[in-house]
Amino acid sequence: MHARVRAGDPDAFRDLFRAHAGLVYGYAARATGDPSLAEDVVSLTFLEAWRLRAKLRDEGESPRPWLMGIAVNVLRNTARAKRRHERAMARLSPPEPVPDPAEGVVGRLADAERLAAARAALGRLTTTERQVFMLVVWSGLSYAETASALGIRLGTVRSRLSRARTRLRRLADEELAARAEPAVRRGQGEGGRRIGAARSIEESSR
Repeated sequence: MHARVRAGDPDAFRDLFRAHAGLVYGYAARATGDPSLAEDVVSLTFLEAWRLRAKLRDEGESPRPWLMGIAVNVLRNTARAKRRHERAMARLSPPEPVPDPAEGVVGRLADAERLAAARAALGRLTTTERQVFMLVVWSGLSYAETASALGIRLGTVRSRLSRARTRLRRLADEELAARAEPAVRRGQGEGGRRIGAARSIEESSR
């Protein structure tokens, strides 16, 4: 199949896409938190893979490291474009918030807070630590595949992954604590106002 892909056989390339598009999508979706953007990353990754098909290695090796190496580069470029777009949008007036009347919104907000904290913590890792963590933990690549995808040594993958896991646990806890503190302060303020109001009512009724 690899030889057919290198030769430009569309059926072989379609088989490659069907076998590995889910892997690329899962990696991109977790990295961005945006399903639509993840779909764009998949499309761009396989377009680039088609352009670079002559570099696909022999049949004895899995195409996963090759594809995920392309996906890492595509995601990096896509993330830069997204950040530029977000900075441009931030200069515009924010839309009015729309309340969510659905039941269970509190639970969804808690889950969203945890996910946002994890993503923020991931963003505080170094680029190399983040890439290794995402490929090994999120995408299920072996250490050897990850080393091939990123063009680094196997021992480097192991050391970076160990550092990433240690730092990520600490940073995620810090992010959750930082996000919870304003809510606690608001609750204390509202509680104080309610107590003060109750005392005023009690005094006026005497």
